[in-house]
Amino acid sequence: MNSFELNKILGAILGTCLITLALNIVSGAIFAPEKPAKPGYEITVKQEGGGGEKTASKEPEPPVETVLASASADRGKDTARQCQACHTFEKGGPNRVGPNLWNIVGSARGEDRGGFNFSAAMKAKGGNWTFSELYQFLANPRGYIPGTNMTFAGLSRSQQRADVIAFLGTLSDSPLPLPKGAANEPASGPKAPPAH
Repeated sequence: MNSFELNKILGAILGTCLITLALNIVSGAIFAPEKPAKPGYEITVKQEGGGGEKTASKEPEPPVETVLASASADRGKDTARQCQACHTFEKGGPNRVGPNLWNIVGSARGEDRGGFNFSAAMKAKGGNWTFSELYQFLANPRGYIPGTNMTFAGLSRSQQRADVIAFLGTLSDSPLPLPKGAANEPASGPKAPPAH
């Protein structure tokens, strides 16, 4: 191969590179993406309250006593399977991302769970885990105890929460009885006038 043919090959390669570079510059000028004024993605968050019509149309939560009257520990055990990624349920079970939940109903909140390191918000809340407290907490953990480390979004359906609470209530050597209150009381409302 003589130098003339080698120059032609190298010239063709160089010419191709120059044409590619020119096309890249031209296409970059024509198809340049617009840079956003504020970097990142906008994330919409569901607001609690202040929604006007939405808040007015939402039905009020039934009292825990009413919902617990029809609760099923078996259904609660099935629902609680989604909690097994973070919690254990057996007596003497280990803590995971969350504490072991054996004998949780009636126990002190934020303490004495086999050395589990609770968040400052959970410790500050204090008190005991009553049926009513668990019912409210399971609806929206971060809304009920702001600052808790529990990342679970909550159970929106009241019957699911009641079923889980009924299941948690069975996890004890001496389970607390379910509250009876509102479930056994007649519904209040206008009374019929006495017959004469």
